[in-house]
Amino acid sequence: MTAPQFTVVTPCYRTAACIPELYRRLVSVFAQLEASFELIFVDDGSPQNDWQQIVTLAHTDARIRGLQLSRNYGQHFAIQAGLRHATGDWVIVMDCDLQDPPEAIPDLFRAAAQGADLVQARRSLRQDTWLRRTASRWYCRVFNFLSERSMDSGVANFCLMKRDVAAAVSLFCERNQNLPMFLELVGFQKQVVDVPHSSRFAGHSAYSLARLYRLGLGVMVAHSNRPLRLSIQFGLLLSAGAVLFGLFTLGRYFWLSSVPEGWTTLALLLCFLGGLGFANLGIIGLYLGMVFEEVKRRPLYVVRQTLRPGDSQLAHGISAGDML
Repeated sequence: MTAPQFTVVTPCYRTAACIPELYRRLVSVFAQLEASFELIFVDDGSPQNDWQQIVTLAHTDARIRGLQLSRNYGQHFAIQAGLRHATGDWVIVMDCDLQDPPEAIPDLFRAAAQGADLVQARRSLRQDTWLRRTASRWYCRVFNFLSERSMDSGVANFCLMKRDVAAAVSLFCERNQNLPMFLELVGFQKQVVDVPHSSRFAGHSAYSLARLYRLGLGVMVAHSNRPLRLSIQFGLLLSAGAVLFGLFTLGRYFWLSSVPEGWTTLALLLCFLGGLGFANLGIIGLYLGMVFEEVKRRPLYVVRQTLRPGDSQLAHGISAGDML
């Protein structure tokens, strides 16, 4: 069977109301491009009827493929599963909530036609809340400082890439999955295109602030050891300050016969240094915990069932994400 020109990978979680509209608009876009395509929906253990929607659409269109994960693993794990099943010459990753408009795909493809292997969409006039936009900007600033990289807060998952790029990204088997960071690491010729950002078509985001914090912290620790280096530098600075203060105190005692006072200051200093020590232990513990998770070599995800391409029939059985 001839490979499709495009593969669209979209993770689904509580987006049952968005799936039919996304399908309709994608079909219209590729009809305008006069291009063949396949659409891979990855049900990330959604508690709603996302999988039933996917099965229903697959019975009407053989270009639809489905992967149902055994539980909720997370958006980036679902994307990884979709990338490993993509067969198109060009692979598109986009969210299912229609905040990334399918009508921007031709713009991405035109940029790719100029020689880029990867085209990322940068969201203009984001429709998220003020708190989320502000948190995203500050997170990127902190992340760029700690990782010595240049992450753009306007760039998320919406992108178009050659199959070679998708294959390279699918080799990343670490526990802290993050598509934009992996795309940065694999290299290749890249372009960024500004696209409009829409409001969510239906439902609400599954990302709470607490979940975003955990995700961001995990990515930050996974891609930078600068917190450890800063901890060492700050510890050395405190030690140097303690030596200088000790010399100053001895000088006052011998030359000025002055006995230093300040038990309160001493107690506060001890509490500060004790808290700093526990904080440093916590930083080290984060890295050790991450190493512990990685060396287990557990599968990234488990696929509960799939929709076979071409016949729209369910294929039951367990398969696991590869660990290299």
